[in-house]
Amino acid sequence: MSWDAVFGATNFLAMVAWAGLILLPRKPLVMATALYAGVGILCLTYAVGLIGIVSGMIDPVGPNAGLDFGSIESIRAIFASDGGVVVGWVHYLAFDLFVGIWIARDADAKGFSRLLQIPILLATLFAGPLGLGIWLLLREPAARRSGRFE
Repeated sequence: MSWDAVFGATNFLAMVAWAGLILLPRKPLVMATALYAGVGILCLTYAVGLIGIVSGMIDPVGPNAGLDFGSIESIRAIFASDGGVVVGWVHYLAFDLFVGIWIARDADAKGFSRLLQIPILLATLFAGPLGLGIWLLLREPAARRSGRFE
């Protein structure tokens, strides 16, 4: 499978999971599907791609490239390949979706309306840490009122 195909398939998977998270009722099956079929498959794709790139078995990026995650040169070497870009993108997709699921569950538990959740979830989809930061600011007063910080 080409890196373009992996990129397209993972984007499609993530968008389907996000659409379900935002638009469908939050029934256990919807949430489990977003988590296990969405985040789980993205994590598996990430792991296979990363291990393949770092080991040189898939899309090698040069001797020892990527083994030093403390060096900007090593990180640049990984992202200089199509595989590195796709694996990096899948990392974002998986973590942003996981964070979105957590926000949705947390917001539901704290009684936030779905209409308020939509822009926060969209911010998380398009700019992960921004959406998470907005949610953390909004949830703090609700968490204090309820006495529940989990």
